[in-house]
Amino acid sequence: MSGFVIGYAYDDRWDKLTIGGFLRRRFERLQPLVVLGMTLGAIGFYFTDSTIWPLIHTVPVWKPIVVMLIGYTLLPVPLSMDIRGWQEMHPLNSVCWSLFFEYIVNILYALGLRKLSNKTLACFVVLAGAVLLQFAVTNPNGDVTGGWTLNAEHMRIGLIRALFPFFAGLLLLRVSRPASIKHAFLWSSLLVAVVLLMPRIGGADHRWMNGLYEAFCIIIVFPLIVYVGASGMIRSQTEAKNCQFLGNLSYPLYMTHYVLVYFYVAWISNHRGITLWQAWPYALLTFSGAIVLAYTSLTLYDEPVKAWLRKKLK
Repeated sequence: MSGFVIGYAYDDRWDKLTIGGFLRRRFERLQPLVVLGMTLGAIGFYFTDSTIWPLIHTVPVWKPIVVMLIGYTLLPVPLSMDIRGWQEMHPLNSVCWSLFFEYIVNILYALGLRKLSNKTLACFVVLAGAVLLQFAVTNPNGDVTGGWTLNAEHMRIGLIRALFPFFAGLLLLRVSRPASIKHAFLWSSLLVAVVLLMPRIGGADHRWMNGLYEAFCIIIVFPLIVYVGASGMIRSQTEAKNCQFLGNLSYPLYMTHYVLVYFYVAWISNHRGITLWQAWPYALLTFSGAIVLAYTSLTLYDEPVKAWLRKKLK
């Protein structure tokens, strides 16, 4: 989806836009919430000491501070700075690993891949899709999991996971003409639900089957979801306001929700054997808290900071 959105926003503006101007706009858009997410992760870090992360209380205070400051830049931290134990390149806000690769493909787009003709871009996308398919089918785990650890293997996985989706989205924007699909939000939501509810297939002896399924979802189903969603028609002011609200909320939600997920995971790990009926109030609290936190972050922090940055970096 990010390739589709980036192409929609910038493809026809390069006659008046420099590479520096593009990167500045991406910095203004992305970086304020990177800083906030890292800060919130650092504040909550010691409160997630639990059976799943039993050594958190032994981490000296200076280490989370250093990890936080490095995290502000989105540069990955080495394994020697793994303060949580999950081998994350950003252990205070795990989701930032994907944003690290988002920056990489944004830079590749700006530096020259945006200039590719549709035919050349299609060849690039086919090649990236073939690499993704090969990895998914031959990976011993039978999936495309990985990308969040600073080592050669995870860097390779992260690039595989980023290159095809981003540039396939860009190609989709350039070659397709969204139709008018009734109930597009419903259909795209159902497709997402079907994909996410599907259990692993193939079993331990045929893990390649699950890898093939995941590759099918990424290469075929996800572009279809983006196309269907882009073909939706806004038919009232209420729908327009709802779309605007959800669109504005999506990035703050992504960048702050995992801070609360850490608390939920810690609570679950401290209550082994808990039933679904006992856990659902805490799950609901985590979900609703993430929405409230995202909206608060958007209105009280992200929008004012972006406005200030636009003035300073203009």
